Amino acid sequence: MKENNIRVRIPQVRSIEGAVRLYYEKSELTNSDIKQLFDVHSSATIMKLKNLARERMTERNIPIWNAQNVNTAAAYEAWGLSIDDLEQRLRKLRELRELTA
Repeated sequence: MKENNIRVRIPQVRSIEGAVRLYYEKSELTNSDIKQLFDVHSSATIMKLKNLARERMTERNIPIWNAQNVNTAAAYEAWGLSIDDLEQRLRKLRELRELTA
């Protein structure tokens, strides 16, 4: 019997532009940042997301500077968010906005 390793459903990103901005603005993410990124309000979901990020931080030997926060790059990686993909999507969205303006 195959074991299901999914422990938390990664929510949809609220805003691609906001996700790119957070990535470059913050070296570490707070609960508030995670709420803004995913539009989640459940403390349990936020903790599960942070735990995934902390596992990635441990794998990559990234120090924990503040127990309340998680490293942004490690978190995005753990959550399957590619900054390159997000930037490409943002560029395309801006191109489309220009065409319709």
